[in-house]
Amino acid sequence: MKSAEAHKLEVVSMMYHDTIEGGLNESSGFHWPDAALYKLDVDHFDQHLQAIAQICRHPILISEIPSISTTSSKPWMITFDDGGVSAYTHIAGRLEELGWRGHFFIATDYIGAAGFMNRAQIRELRQRGHAIGSHSCSHPLRMASCSLRQIESEWSVSVNLLSDLLGERVDLASIPGGQYSRQVAEAAAMAGVKALFTSEPTIKCDKVADCLTLGRYAIQRWTSAQTAAAIASGKIVPRARQALLWQAKKITKAFGGEYYLKFREALAKRRPAPAK
Repeated sequence: MKSAEAHKLEVVSMMYHDTIEGGLNESSGFHWPDAALYKLDVDHFDQHLQAIAQICRHPILISEIPSISTTSSKPWMITFDDGGVSAYTHIAGRLEELGWRGHFFIATDYIGAAGFMNRAQIRELRQRGHAIGSHSCSHPLRMASCSLRQIESEWSVSVNLLSDLLGERVDLASIPGGQYSRQVAEAAAMAGVKALFTSEPTIKCDKVADCLTLGRYAIQRWTSAQTAAAIASGKIVPRARQALLWQAKKITKAFGGEYYLKFREALAKRRPAPAK
């Protein structure tokens, strides 16, 4: 896809994380309190899927983008970050009941750790038709603030590990922590990533080196099913509201600087140890 074509492409991408039962935040994914903001109760997640299915056609996979006309109605995609075990136990089956497939991004240092998918589960999701991508190795809180050497390692090591695990080249990734920079995208492209999902709430796509970058709309535990369905269907008001909040958050991070990072790191001390 040429750069000019990428600028014309508009895709609504939804960013989910884990689903849990009974408020058990540590049952899937990262354990720190900040991560709990993105975990939906299973019943609430079911309501999201039902509401979206009533007004949207099925989501596409990233591999279908080259065949999409830029003049057609906006396609949408559904993604899941971190690699928590609920992707296997709760989420994938529910998508399949609707005839849907999703994108699952794996923080590879945590494969097999408590609350995370193991190698066999990841491999099975791919065999069932879902897309698998990298979510870095260690899930740094501010990836764009890491050294270039670490950024390159986070992408190349995780991509190679997943490629070996699946027996095919993995060329998808999503950025952990939400902090994007051109350097992060360029390093991903060097690692062979062809499509990189960010956390910026936008439908516009871009091209950095040979890598397509796509924004996403974050779903949090208080997001209503109606709001999720409105976003997935391309409604302007809920997308604009999230974009405004995103810009305000960026300003807060910029002024907070190291204080914000230390606060996030303090919350993250409860994260599970990486798998041995």
